[in-house]
Amino acid sequence: MFSSFDTMWVLIAAALVYFMQAGFAMVEAGLTRAKNAGNIIMKNLMDFALGSIVFWIIGFGIMFGGLNKFWGGLDLFIQGNYDSSFPTAAFVIFQTVFCATAATIVSGAMAERTKFSAYCIYSLIISAAIYPVSGHWIWGGGWLSDLGFHDFAGSTVVHMVGGVAALIGALILGPRIGKYTNEGKANAIPGHSITLAALGVFILWFGWFGFNGGSTVCFTGDDAIVSTSSIFVTTNLAAAVSTTTVMILTWIVYKKPDISMTLNGSLAGLVAITAGCDTVTPAGSAAIGFIAGLVVVLAITFIDKSLKIDDPVGAIGVHGVCGCLGTLLVGVFSTNGGLLYGGGGSLLVIQSIGVGAVLIWVVITMTIIFFAIKHTIGLRVSREEEIEGLDIHEHGLVNGYADFMPSTNYLGMIDSNLMGISASETDMTPVTYTSDDSIRNNKIISTVKLTKLTIIMNQTKFEELKYAMNEIGVTGMTVTQVLGCGIQKGKNQYYRGIPMTMNLLPKIQVDIVVSKISPELVISTAKRILHTGYIGDGKIFVYDVENVIKIRTGEQGYEALQDESDLELL
Repeated sequence: MFSSFDTMWVLIAAALVYFMQAGFAMVEAGLTRAKNAGNIIMKNLMDFALGSIVFWIIGFGIMFGGLNKFWGGLDLFIQGNYDSSFPTAAFVIFQTVFCATAATIVSGAMAERTKFSAYCIYSLIISAAIYPVSGHWIWGGGWLSDLGFHDFAGSTVVHMVGGVAALIGALILGPRIGKYTNEGKANAIPGHSITLAALGVFILWFGWFGFNGGSTVCFTGDDAIVSTSSIFVTTNLAAAVSTTTVMILTWIVYKKPDISMTLNGSLAGLVAITAGCDTVTPAGSAAIGFIAGLVVVLAITFIDKSLKIDDPVGAIGVHGVCGCLGTLLVGVFSTNGGLLYGGGGSLLVIQSIGVGAVLIWVVITMTIIFFAIKHTIGLRVSREEEIEGLDIHEHGLVNGYADFMPSTNYLGMIDSNLMGISASETDMTPVTYTSDDSIRNNKIISTVKLTKLTIIMNQTKFEELKYAMNEIGVTGMTVTQVLGCGIQKGKNQYYRGIPMTMNLLPKIQVDIVVSKISPELVISTAKRILHTGYIGDGKIFVYDVENVIKIRTGEQGYEALQDESDLELL
């Protein structure tokens, strides 16, 4: 006899955990460059699709079969009966989404330089065998379960497995081009959308209530209701404290609260609390969150700067390190045998044995798998493909943002005397005008001098400048959003703890062509509005204009600028 409450809760939790795939996709896409956004989305999609297939065919049986304590056995296409208070099918989909989570963690650490075909093969193997074997030891009635190892929702089973696999993959794959100098100094490679990354973290935080709360797989009776409610509280508290800890720590160390590192802090707290969310008090969960917040910053920095392993999204530190940490802290903060609750060190020893065993299993198997892929079909894309982007070379996608014009860091094109450069300008093709009868029959070209003024300025001053220009009679201008820096190379800022060697700042470029209005008047007005006395006020460039042609009428020179009823944006 099935319980409708238990079945509904398991299915709802499975849907929440599935939605976490979208969160992982957004975090990874946001913290990497736009030229690889489509590839990131495709990998996260195929993690779930391929993982679902092979977990159904072979992985589930290996994980939950009863052959022995080390290997569940084969139950091809899940022919056995795994009913409890809910049907087998509900249990299968619940476990499938957890398997997909472990697989997708690796995507971020190996982002922007991995062959899509190689990644698909990895995803198949980890879902079919690597994750199910260690999962059997802990959740399938295996030897670690008999030993008393406690990992309620997967700090080790899911997150540490994915994090360690990410470590091995990123190590064998090597860093992205330009990540490290010849002297070994780390360079910051900012992601293209902190907004997407933040959206991903919100989705993951939301889904984690199903990840942890749903792992009760029961919603019948007062005990189950109280336990689930408590898990929601401990899960949220750990994430909140870890987030706050990272914000404060980066504020102190880098003089500004680092956004991307703080987002990692949220995930670190969630990962760390996952193992013991059912056996710790709210105070214990807050302590775990605090420790995770400190550790994740140190771990990401150490991995990036000291180990020189390029992990674009911090997956190794968040999932590998904090997954291990959270599992060990069960032995300290668990109210059921933890060190601080009179249980002595026995549970901590058991937790350490379990972590060590899973670590050895994943390191050995994933090293074999990644080296095998590397020496057969190849693990990494070519230099040309990496530089131009995986979207175009791996998927034929010219631009993941087809209707937008993403800003591009053309570092090699920046002149130290030029504070801004427009992507649209670099793509413009010169147009040559030839004389014909329609041109000659129009008004005679005036000999009045035409002058173009290009103003590079801070965005916050634009409204003031616009009104000031209108007051002196300038009624037409072209405004372009640009990125750039001068000889100061931008403000001293950090990205994930790494100083930005050249920080392109958002600016506005205003182009004005004048004839009857004095260029000196425009210059003096602009200086009056824009001057603050600080670095970054901007620059004004003055050019002679040979001619102006109004396309609609064919008027040229001075006359082309005088039709006030038809403002020309030059």
